[in-house]
Amino acid sequence: MEDESPPSQGVSVKVLEATLLSALKMLDVGKWPIFSLCSQEELKLIRQACVFGSAGNEVLYATENDEVFVLGTNCSGCLGTGDIQSTMEPRRLDTLCGKKIACLSYGSGPHIVLATEEGEVYTWGHNAYSQLGNGTTNHGLVPCQVSTNLVNKKVIEVACGSHHSMVLTSDGEVYTWGYNNSGQVGSGSTVNQPIPRRVTSCLQNKIVVNIACGQMCSMAVVENGEVYVWGYNGNGQLGLGSSGNQPTPCRIAALQGIRVQRVACGYAHTLVLTDEGQIYAWGANSYGQLGTGNKSNQSYPTTVIVDKDRVIEIAACHSAHTSAAKTQSGQVYMWGQCRGQSVILPHLTHFVCTDDVFACFATPAVMWRLLLIEPDDHLTVAQSLKKEFDNPETADLKFLVDGKYIHVHKVLLKIRCEHFRSILNSDDEIIEMNEFSYPVYRAFLEYLYTDNIRLPPEDAIGLLDLATLYRENRLKKLCQQTIKQGICEENAIALLSAAVKYEAQDLEEFCFRFCINHLTVVTQTQGFAEMDHDLLKNFISKASKVGAFRN
Repeated sequence: MEDESPPSQGVSVKVLEATLLSALKMLDVGKWPIFSLCSQEELKLIRQACVFGSAGNEVLYATENDEVFVLGTNCSGCLGTGDIQSTMEPRRLDTLCGKKIACLSYGSGPHIVLATEEGEVYTWGHNAYSQLGNGTTNHGLVPCQVSTNLVNKKVIEVACGSHHSMVLTSDGEVYTWGYNNSGQVGSGSTVNQPIPRRVTSCLQNKIVVNIACGQMCSMAVVENGEVYVWGYNGNGQLGLGSSGNQPTPCRIAALQGIRVQRVACGYAHTLVLTDEGQIYAWGANSYGQLGTGNKSNQSYPTTVIVDKDRVIEIAACHSAHTSAAKTQSGQVYMWGQCRGQSVILPHLTHFVCTDDVFACFATPAVMWRLLLIEPDDHLTVAQSLKKEFDNPETADLKFLVDGKYIHVHKVLLKIRCEHFRSILNSDDEIIEMNEFSYPVYRAFLEYLYTDNIRLPPEDAIGLLDLATLYRENRLKKLCQQTIKQGICEENAIALLSAAVKYEAQDLEEFCFRFCINHLTVVTQTQGFAEMDHDLLKNFISKASKVGAFRN
């Protein structure tokens, strides 16, 4: 019997249409903790990824060069490395390198089912129920191609239940294998199925366009929008109005006249998306995962009110009791289990993709589908400006400082700095600058392009002088921050002198406290020996008042 206690793992992960896929930045991938084991260089190369496992402790990813790597605890050999050893370093799967991954899914063991763009199917991992489709019950430690009954068939979508597997071919046929205690392979019996066999019955003459698996149930959407279901139904997740198991595909009569485009299965609940952008849900609801405003199970399809806007994507992950949806305007909603809490109505999130819902709210933090991670080549305005600093090809003005040129753009300087707005003329081509050193003036001009400064603390003193002269208050604060972060015993007196000179009282107090806290070493430095007489007198007086010279 299936119940609603969280299982070890089992999720259907599918590649959806390109229009629905979220192009993720590397920061988003980092929301899954397992990626903290990868270096920044490795993360930049990732183009596809799937985090899976009972605690999100395993990951498979493909790079821009179509190399495939795995990482994690390797339960039941699910990493496909040929052993059951966990690894904190990415390990290469030679069998799959060079083969472009089209879709991937995984079960509770876990076991993995993967299809390439050529339509080949590879499986590995847990196999106690023949869920690898190779005719045995031996765990698969390396990816092996499944060919029985799939020869000359191009697989375009894969789905896994807890311990059963399902694939969809390009000609609209469905094949299943593995655990069948509740009829989830659709064969009409409850005998486990060791090799792929086509699901027929009332699907015999139907063209299937989408598949999904719950823990122990299966779903198929056909081209006319009808939904067929089979397998375990103890929580009403088949939507047939009953709780009896179904050993062969059965059409959901309650959806008569409604054209469904896509189905998604949670642990014990089901979501469908119609061609009009509406959501229907049914099944288990103890965490509010149906989004109906209560926690009562539903065995019939029930309308989910997400937004006035059209929904374009639904998401569910049957390792958790969480649901998500994305609207046409890009808003992402979630409901159901949220880190142990119950959200019984669709809740607007700050996310831009449904994937982040499962990274941040679901337990475990796994992926509900294979992610396509596209490099973000678009530059923001700020990034574009930063790129153009000191670019002689686009600049229309040069500053000559210490015999070196710095290339800039008049219009940007006028926009960013009041000083330049008043002194720059349209016919200026070269301006010689003698008041400040090259590092200081270059840092100032770069600041106007980037809002940041890159200088050692000693040079930041000169920049502080410039900021004071040009009345750039924000730049003064940045200089003070840089000085504070770079202070040491050797430069403390020089920095204190600069703070006094430029009337930076907060910085002066900071440098003074540093000198007092490191008094013995500071008084032995060259800077202290060469200290200005008036400053030294003031320093000694102030230090005495705070008891620095007491025994």
